[in-house]
Amino acid sequence: MIGVLLLLLLLPFLLYIAAPQIRKMLSSGVCTSTIQLPGKVAVVTGANTGIGKETAKELAQRGARVYLACRDVQKGELVAREIQIMTGNQQVLVRKLDLADTKSIRAFAKGFLAEEKHLHILINNAGVMMCPYSKTADGFEMHMGVNHLGHFLLTHLLLEKLKESAPSRVVNVSSLAHHLGRIHFHNLQGEKFYHAGLAYCHSKLANILFTQELARRLKGAGVTTYSVHPGTVNSELVRHSTLMRWIWWLFSFFIKTPQQGAQTSLYCALTEGLEVLSGNHFSFFMVSFEEQKFLILMKSHLSIFSFITCAFGVLSKKLLPSPRSQRFITVFFQQFYSFNIKFRSMILLFFFLNFILFTFYTAGSFFFNIFIGI
Repeated sequence: MIGVLLLLLLLPFLLYIAAPQIRKMLSSGVCTSTIQLPGKVAVVTGANTGIGKETAKELAQRGARVYLACRDVQKGELVAREIQIMTGNQQVLVRKLDLADTKSIRAFAKGFLAEEKHLHILINNAGVMMCPYSKTADGFEMHMGVNHLGHFLLTHLLLEKLKESAPSRVVNVSSLAHHLGRIHFHNLQGEKFYHAGLAYCHSKLANILFTQELARRLKGAGVTTYSVHPGTVNSELVRHSTLMRWIWWLFSFFIKTPQQGAQTSLYCALTEGLEVLSGNHFSFFMVSFEEQKFLILMKSHLSIFSFITCAFGVLSKKLLPSPRSQRFITVFFQQFYSFNIKFRSMILLFFFLNFILFTFYTAGSFFFNIFIGI
């Protein structure tokens, strides 16, 4: 008991001391590409804040002509001016784009195509998360409408320009949350049942499936596509959830900054020699091989892998388990997802509580032995 109390008293101090190193470890470095972009044209959606702002800033720093495609034009103008001052690049432009309205998307594309002869980089970054149930102007469920369908239409409208500007790239910002996603064709608009958190997961899965199919269709056209998991980033994405904002604040020392979160997007947009990996999903600068097996299972109508798979470290080829272990994991998660959602939640809660108790017991015993001398 004394050891537990000591641990609780020391824990905030220890976390404060360790936070910079932990955050540095979790940030996974920076994009090291030295390529410059004079004469290149880039479009970044949702570029007036967070990851999109940092991505646009870096592209402008490298000399690109950058379009900030934003719903809030006034805020976008302030950010554009800030980037111009910081980078010395005056070719940072703001155009209105509301991904929840196909008329706005078509208007943006029409204006851009009339204004520009080329498009070399399209970064579909904008998104919403955990919104209360609502629909877009065209009647689509908000998460699917903004995060996937809006970017799908935008990419389609700009596709010929991307082909004409080859070599060019499309980067779709997805999330690790796609592991919890499923495409419910009988409930795409969330009218039969709706969960704000899962709706976000479904849209992120759609981003990855879209990336893979687009890469397949564009093979040999000089346009390559990539989806990315930026990590857990301190941004406005969680503005619709009081719980998520509280969690983000509580763990703010360990969460990536927007600049750190933008690095994987920049890696896929700038790194030379990445064309052979078109269609792949990138997480922490690496192709996530686990994602490929996961998507194969999706296409075979098998159960979805949980995010716990990634928590076990199955993220890169080096950490890939043996074939026997892979079969075990596959069967385990198939069985896990055969239970209803309440029972699955109870199982996860049970393991989580046991993990917490085990951690406190072990740490408490350790500190007790040190300070008491037993």
